[in-house]
Amino acid sequence: MASNSTSVSLLTPYKMGSFELSHRVVMPPMTRKRSYNNTPQSHAIEYYAQRTTKGGFLISESTSASDISNGSPNMPGIWTEDQAEAWKPIVDSVHGKGGVFFCQLWHPGRLSDSSLNNFLIAWNAGFDGVEINAANSYIIDQFLNDQVNDRTDAYDGNIENRCRLALEIIGAVVEEIGPDRVGVKLSLFSKVFGRKDSNLEALLTYLASELTKLGVLYLHVFEPRDEPRCLKSIRNAFEGTLIASGGYYKTEGDEAITESCADLVSFGRLFLANPDLPKRFEVNAPLNKHDRSTFYRTDPVLGYTDYPSLEIAC
Repeated sequence: MASNSTSVSLLTPYKMGSFELSHRVVMPPMTRKRSYNNTPQSHAIEYYAQRTTKGGFLISESTSASDISNGSPNMPGIWTEDQAEAWKPIVDSVHGKGGVFFCQLWHPGRLSDSSLNNFLIAWNAGFDGVEINAANSYIIDQFLNDQVNDRTDAYDGNIENRCRLALEIIGAVVEEIGPDRVGVKLSLFSKVFGRKDSNLEALLTYLASELTKLGVLYLHVFEPRDEPRCLKSIRNAFEGTLIASGGYYKTEGDEAITESCADLVSFGRLFLANPDLPKRFEVNAPLNKHDRSTFYRTDPVLGYTDYPSLEIAC
């Protein structure tokens, strides 16, 4: 955990398990829909390299764990060896600049034994680890939510039962690749089909405590943008690295770190529009404005690699 000191900010180093980070500004997963036929493309090499700094931490856009988990024909997959091979030069571009790179995996339906093998394919692609998406209304989130989970077996009812699938999946991945290579994405305001869990704080606090027992490296927690920040209960329940996310700007991010509410902070739209975001934070430079209309276009350049970096005279 970060120490409670005014000297601790987004631009101070942090040791996340065995990873030595030079700053605490994280690039989170962002769906970009530029992976044609579910295969990562060469233009992603530049996209991720642009946003890499030595000792920086990046997480890939949400990546399908099997052929039945496609959210879009242009979202990347990693269920075949060809897809893993396509990821390799992208991962190498991040590693070449000294970055740490995790692959976020998601699945909307029942996770079969065969798809668990795809976590190993992600490892073979060269990623430093994986982030399991347990938010965004996907399959794990559907089981967690007491307003949606209407099963009548060992996976319904009380909090322990509703967390069972999440813990089984995460536990299986931990067993395969080690807890120091596994992160988990959670949401503090997740709604599944428009319905919010009746006691979300208790649910996530229990889950965070159980994930501590598994030794998971980090939790990546998405907070509501329009409600008071509320990471304290998870901070107290989880002993690993805590990454805050959800509409943060530099001042708020510094406060979260200084007050020990989080260890790292991820910035989605800011990182999308500002490839050199940590440097801009460092010199208090103005920020590029994102263009929402280009978020999900399939163009390999427009709204993807054409955001300008800051040029600083030596």
